Amino acid sequence: MARSPHTAGVAALRATALALLVAALAATAAGARPAAAPPAPAPFPGPEVQEHILANGMKVLLVPRHITPSVAAGWVAKVGSANERTGITGISHLFEHMMFKGTTTIGTKDAALDRQLMDEQERVQAGMRTELSALRAAQRRGEIDDMMKPEAKTPRYRELEARFDSLVAAQRANMVKNEFDNLLQRNGGSRINAFTNNDMTFYFENLPANKLELWFWLESDRIANSVFREFYSERDVVNEERRLGVESTPTGKYQEAFDAVFWEASPYNWPVIGWPSDVASLTYGQARDYYALYYAPQNLCAVLVGDFEPRQALALAEKYLGRIPAGPRPAPEMITTEPRQLAEKRFYGEAETNPAVTVRWHTVAAVHRDVPALEVLSGILDGPAGRLRRALVLGDGPATSVRAAQDALKYEGMFEIDAEAKDGRAPEQVETAIYAELDKLQREPVPAEELQGVKNRYLASSYRQLDSNYFLMIRYGRAEATSSWRDAEADDRAVQLVTAEDVQRVAKAYFTKENRAVAVWTRKAGGEAEDPALAALPPEARPMIMGSLARLQAMTEVAQVQAYIGRLDERAGGMPPELKGAMDFLRAKAQARLAELQTGNK
Repeated sequence: MARSPHTAGVAALRATALALLVAALAATAAGARPAAAPPAPAPFPGPEVQEHILANGMKVLLVPRHITPSVAAGWVAKVGSANERTGITGISHLFEHMMFKGTTTIGTKDAALDRQLMDEQERVQAGMRTELSALRAAQRRGEIDDMMKPEAKTPRYRELEARFDSLVAAQRANMVKNEFDNLLQRNGGSRINAFTNNDMTFYFENLPANKLELWFWLESDRIANSVFREFYSERDVVNEERRLGVESTPTGKYQEAFDAVFWEASPYNWPVIGWPSDVASLTYGQARDYYALYYAPQNLCAVLVGDFEPRQALALAEKYLGRIPAGPRPAPEMITTEPRQLAEKRFYGEAETNPAVTVRWHTVAAVHRDVPALEVLSGILDGPAGRLRRALVLGDGPATSVRAAQDALKYEGMFEIDAEAKDGRAPEQVETAIYAELDKLQREPVPAEELQGVKNRYLASSYRQLDSNYFLMIRYGRAEATSSWRDAEADDRAVQLVTAEDVQRVAKAYFTKENRAVAVWTRKAGGEAEDPALAALPPEARPMIMGSLARLQAMTEVAQVQAYIGRLDERAGGMPPELKGAMDFLRAKAQARLAELQTGNK
């Protein structure tokens, strides 16, 4: 049967990408040496992307791919923890929770009663804030040691708290729980999720191609008419997530402290989940003001990848997303810049973990011209074939594991190397071995074969993404939130142009003593080692894992956990190889939680 032009086009893209990869591999196998000034490679065969700006300022990216009758659809708000300030840290992450609570038409049996109950909740909370302010002053005077302890509550606070709890119970009785998710699931939706990081908040799902109009209606309603039901109760959920994901883990609090040591002025200084005192004090009024500023259409971008006709999709975007009023003013620019570090910083932490060392260097923002060279440098050091594993782990090396990663954020960047010491070896020995490898990079150009091998692996990773609507949607949305969706392909091309001299230059520029911070982890006396399964997972995946564990622990019904396991199984097939371990870990924990509930051990 003849293929459609769209299907043939996708096949051509794959063939071109594969040809580039095969040619690169052949050059490596033949021992080819790059010319002194290598020619620019052919443009990376990315799919067709159509960009549209609606009248209200919202950007829409359309990527038609007629491969399967489905669409990966999402929208990204260009706001994360870096846009916060002290006093409201964690508010961006809280929105990730609140945006699933429904709208004026979804999630409630009686919208008027819902509004009445929320207004009354706000009046009671105002009284509770007055009591908390008095407790905060008493704590500063030393009259109480911890205002958050139950015994510190005043009689008036307890009275107001009881009134508030009764209002929450009445609101929950009026709610239609999880109606937003359920609507999508009943219509074939899957992978309904969201994430928040330092620079963005992303909401996304997969759905059948014939449900595209439903998606536009639901998401436009969610953006324009969101109702922050259970706002104050959800703060407690976030605090529980923090307790399980940060405070109850062997190194969670220490990692936060190290972040605060590494970043001096940058808002990357505080955790995405927020400081506990801030999260506990966020108000509904602060949330509405923040939402109006950062969730205005001109600060949002929708991304659709899959089986649709662009003209029809654009008409739906204009009909539904285009009706949302533009915000009255643009989101303010984040202007705080990290000052140049003047001296090495050292951090010593005793925790219930295996002895290890973490070394970080300040680098550059995602749009900086040095990022491609730093990515290649990361590839040279990291992975099964990387220099660090060969030198530190294999044979008589001092480490059991090692990882290197360049993290180019929107406003700043860092390069991090983590390594765990073998029994009988000190973290300082591992640290010395790391510096020895970096010194080689600074003194000796990377051989051509090794450099080309790193580029090949990078190209292969990008090629694999062409098969997944879901990962392309995430890829373009993340790039747009950081700078521009066009950078997704531009970065692929730039990496292929990196020379050995570029790698040597950035190694010399950034791997300096005065530019680094070092965390040395030793085992607390009498402490136990960290769960080996968790310790073996990529550090960059841990925030997601910890958040998932917190939500899993909060589940109290067998059916909830069974549904969660089903979602994990559904996503497993589309997971990149580097995240398979994380998925397996979460599935094992989910099975353990299911067993607890089935035996009554909650």
